Amino acid sequence: MERFIENAMYASRWLLAPIYFGLSLALLALALKFFQEVFHILPNVFAMAEADLILVLLSLIDMALVGGLLVMVMISGYENFVSQLDIKEGTEKLNWLGKMDSSSLKMKVAASIVAISSIHLLKVFMDAKNIPDTKLMWYVLIHLTFVGSAFAMGYLDKLTKHD
Repeated sequence: MERFIENAMYASRWLLAPIYFGLSLALLALALKFFQEVFHILPNVFAMAEADLILVLLSLIDMALVGGLLVMVMISGYENFVSQLDIKEGTEKLNWLGKMDSSSLKMKVAASIVAISSIHLLKVFMDAKNIPDTKLMWYVLIHLTFVGSAFAMGYLDKLTKHD
């Protein structure tokens, strides 16, 4: 009975596979949205004010960072929790593939969230004249919370790895 339960629990890791595949569909949706924005900008680029163009470009950078985060979580999560990827020799391979454990993935996700939050905060600051001060304060506090959380996670990770 114990062996059956252990085998069933171990096999249940495959329930994560459709979730990681779903992230690839989310990546497709993000790519479609990215190119929708690019095609929307191009005809109007000469009529746009510089500040408006910068805001749109920051949105595109934001989407690229989220896309990278999706790929990182999707691939390394699959490798860490479901199964090793079987990539043929001589095929292009990401240099971090097979090297990112759940702890380093957590740190990369935290750093990505801080970067995405920074881009969003920069967008908010570029439009600060149209945003009430209390809202600006909340944006900064939320960003600082992300920064503090990432720092604390990194510090705790460092403490546990040196013991």
